[in-house]
Amino acid sequence: MPLWIYELPPALAAVVIALSVETIALVGLLLARRFVVPRLRYGIEVHEAVSGTVQAIGVFYGITVGLIAAGVWGTYATASELVSKEATSIAVLHLDVKGYPLPLRDELRADLRRYTSFVIEEAWPAQCKGHGQNLTTGLNIVNDFQSKLYAFEPSTPGRAALHAETLKAYNHLIENRRLRIDAVSGGLSPIMWAVIWVGAAISIGVAYFYKIEDPKLHAVLISLMGGFLALVLFMITINDRPFYGRACVTSDPYKLILNRINRPE
Repeated sequence: MPLWIYELPPALAAVVIALSVETIALVGLLLARRFVVPRLRYGIEVHEAVSGTVQAIGVFYGITVGLIAAGVWGTYATASELVSKEATSIAVLHLDVKGYPLPLRDELRADLRRYTSFVIEEAWPAQCKGHGQNLTTGLNIVNDFQSKLYAFEPSTPGRAALHAETLKAYNHLIENRRLRIDAVSGGLSPIMWAVIWVGAAISIGVAYFYKIEDPKLHAVLISLMGGFLALVLFMITINDRPFYGRACVTSDPYKLILNRINRPE
């Protein structure tokens, strides 16, 4: 799917996909009725064979697209889960560093606030435009936090236990951050999109061979098939790249965490 379609508002993207599919389907019907069907000698008795073919292709195509749609929805749900996990990791880490001595505690918490603000204000708009992996500010903040955390030497068994838990929480944050960044460029492969589009063309194209005298009725039937396929394609498209475009996963979990960690204690 062209990347510019993801940059449109979802409602406009739905209209564009629907109009594109309907236009291609109806133009194909016009060409088939004008140049192909008249060259074939058959009558309405062939409708049963055509119907059987349409149903068989529809079943196999429906199963294929259904599996793809389920996988895409799973990808979107996983992306939302990754966002929640990273935001939760920030909150847990912010709570863990509460037991560190001053001024280290304030420095670590300030880094966490800076990182959360960076994700909301810079990383999110950039990754929704496909440029999220080009930013280095987040990595610099994380490295600064890590150097301070690793340099701390606990002086009591209690602080040693706290430090171990904090390191574990920090590792969870890094893991979730890395998974989110890696998922930014995810999406269906060109081969999968080729299967979807070629399958849609075949599914509609077979229906051109119905021997229907009234071209308007034939056009209505093809339009209904095209409209349904457009809905399915829109659903796959809108969920295919969860971190890209106008319909990307929101940064609301980070905003919620930032509001919490900014509250005075």
